[in-house]
Amino acid sequence: MFLPVTSKREIKTAKEKVGATKSGNGRILFVDDEEAIVKLGVRILQRLGYAVTGETSSINAMELFKSAPDSFDLVITDMTMPLLVGTQLAQKILEIRQEIPILICTGFSEQLDTETAASCGIKGYINKPILRDELSSKVRELLDLNPM
Repeated sequence: MFLPVTSKREIKTAKEKVGATKSGNGRILFVDDEEAIVKLGVRILQRLGYAVTGETSSINAMELFKSAPDSFDLVITDMTMPLLVGTQLAQKILEIRQEIPILICTGFSEQLDTETAASCGIKGYINKPILRDELSSKVRELLDLNPM
């Protein structure tokens, strides 16, 4: 039996990746028109210590936010949704509460890239599929930039 040769550096890098998940606290509104993605996002974020409200309708999410804008510290939204796409939802939310950080997630969109997101007031952008470590890191980064 042969084992692959690795250096101590490779082992350290693997350990660093395992510990890359960042937990925290905060109140998050998670919006995606696919129920399975909402359930997954809510579960991941709750396990990391966040209070999460999941919503499958961008219109319902907008109404929920409008009724209690101070109930959330961060909004995470999909880009491609019926009725209000992610950038439209973000703009409406930012009209109500200008300083709230918004994270856009998208599988593929020619309409959105980092620069376009920033020009809409969106603080973060990640690609789907949603990876736990990337999501946890970006959420923590945005919440640290905007303390509750």
